[in-house]
Amino acid sequence: MVSPTSYGRQALLSALLSLSTTAIATLSLKGQTVELNGNNYYVPPTVVTTLKANSDVFGKLKGLQPLTVIRSDASKLTSSILDSLVSSYESADDVFNAGFLDNIYVEYNGTSKKPSENVSTNSSWGPKILGYSSTYNTKKSKTVTSSSTLPPGPYFLDPSSGAVFEAYLLYSDVMGSFTQGLISVGDDEYDVLPASLQGYASLTIGVPSRLYYTKTAKKPLAGVRLGVKDLYDIKGVKTGCGNRAYYETYPAANSTGPAIQSLIDAGAIIVGKMKTSQFANGATATDDWVDYHSPFNARGDGYQDPSSSSSGPGSGIGAYDWLDLAVGSDTGGSIRNPSQVNGCFGNRPSWNLVSLDNVMPMSPLLDTAGFLTRDVQLWRAAAEVMYKDAGLKSYTKYPKSIKTIEFPTNASTPAEGLLIDFVDKLSSFLGGANVSTFDYDTLWESTKPSTVAANTTLSSMLSLTYPILISKQQYPLVAEPLYSDYAVANGGRRPFIDPVPLSRWAWGLGYPESQLATEIEHKDIFTGWWNTTAQVFDEETCADSLILYIGAEASPTYRNVYRSMPSAPTGFATSRIANFAGVPDMVVPIGQALYNSTITLQQEYLPVAVDILAPHGCDLMVFNLINDLVEAGIVKQPQTGSTLYGDEVTYY
Repeated sequence: MVSPTSYGRQALLSALLSLSTTAIATLSLKGQTVELNGNNYYVPPTVVTTLKANSDVFGKLKGLQPLTVIRSDASKLTSSILDSLVSSYESADDVFNAGFLDNIYVEYNGTSKKPSENVSTNSSWGPKILGYSSTYNTKKSKTVTSSSTLPPGPYFLDPSSGAVFEAYLLYSDVMGSFTQGLISVGDDEYDVLPASLQGYASLTIGVPSRLYYTKTAKKPLAGVRLGVKDLYDIKGVKTGCGNRAYYETYPAANSTGPAIQSLIDAGAIIVGKMKTSQFANGATATDDWVDYHSPFNARGDGYQDPSSSSSGPGSGIGAYDWLDLAVGSDTGGSIRNPSQVNGCFGNRPSWNLVSLDNVMPMSPLLDTAGFLTRDVQLWRAAAEVMYKDAGLKSYTKYPKSIKTIEFPTNASTPAEGLLIDFVDKLSSFLGGANVSTFDYDTLWESTKPSTVAANTTLSSMLSLTYPILISKQQYPLVAEPLYSDYAVANGGRRPFIDPVPLSRWAWGLGYPESQLATEIEHKDIFTGWWNTTAQVFDEETCADSLILYIGAEASPTYRNVYRSMPSAPTGFATSRIANFAGVPDMVVPIGQALYNSTITLQQEYLPVAVDILAPHGCDLMVFNLINDLVEAGIVKQPQTGSTLYGDEVTYY
């Protein structure tokens, strides 16, 4: 071993001294995780209030303590009132559990000038009550003051300082629906949740107590737990778009886009970002998913394709009762398809209702932002928030005409029976609405614009429209910047791209730029024709008719099947109508039907769904209709798990 010379020692000392004056360590507390009654919780570092009391109140408490804040407007607080309040907390909130009752702080929020309490000391509540807000006229020396008013619910208390922290219950993302769990850090900024549960390759998601939030006119989404498809920028968080290279190349977003910010402003709580197939291109589990694994679909045998590209939102809404709402995007079916097969409500809204700034584009002429959820009232409330600047009118009178596309007339399968029954009940609900079969190809042949060649069919005119729009627009907007930026950061290397977007971009590059203009013209011709001929605006009901097509018929698509190489999504089909016409397309789960599973070797249930089309701007009319159908019992809101209505267990 060679000893450093005197000169070397001096140089080393000088370097260390220089380092000590320039490099200052930064230490940030990220909170902690605790276990209470078998449940795991994340305790964020932010103090929400500070409790102060006589030393004898906190003196016997050591270490972090569970705490329940109870708010009561009773002029005389009794043990039975406390019992009732706690029961309501337990039924309304998954975060709350009896362990938080080890310490209780009671706040008075009534109008009496002399409130009092009479909680018997021999009741279960007597020794547990830590103290009362100073407004209570109590003879006991349990007066506690708070630096701010707290909502009721479960908290954690540091008795040494009186600091109070919120409680986040931790869940394991066993379905692989999320890319990151998120936590609010203030100023509308988010950070990755620094907590983890034991689980096999599963992320951890934290949810705050539902008791912290009260819905108001200004905060209609207060406390709604929201998952966001990983195409939307959220301040403080990286966007990945389903691609590892994209995630590593770009920094965390410095702002949140208007679509998501409107939901935050209305009180929604973002609990995580959710998976998308790469760059929102349609992909099938499992062979198309390379950079990241496709989420699981909870329905049926648990090994069905969750569809895409809003795979994570569809998967999560179908599986997790602790997740209320998810935001997806729909360019060619990316909300509708996952809604159909994961058994939930979903909407592709009228085009251009909301700004898509700070959202990864696929085709700006087709891109839309919508929701997936199990709750129709929440669905409508979220839409009213996100699309509030669009000036939509809320119609409560409905069309008297129903047009069905390729619906069965006789039931040869249980799914067909459900479809026929739904149309009959819808017609009756609408006061005996006329039901007719709609053939848009035949209508086109007799009403096509004079500028279109006589032998032009819808299929021939629109065969290339969708793949050209998504490839020729996404490539310069997403692919080229990524290729360039990744090369600069990685010595000229090209990033990996999943097979589907790579093949689509390559296919699009094989066409001249003039083809894009041609296909935009074709889309515009269809838009004008559809909205003046096939389905038109009505002053009283917003739509002259409701157009229905089949969304899902309980048909399995297994995720353990190898398929052919991806190709361009050419052709025209009913599901493309809303894309090109710019009209709303709403998914309604109407039931479930049995199939023979090759996984469980048993009969399992998969969803049956109907899509409803309406003219541009008639979104709220359809939301109102679906809400009324649920209230009338014609449509049943789904639950989570292997079946839509909770009558079967889920298998993994």
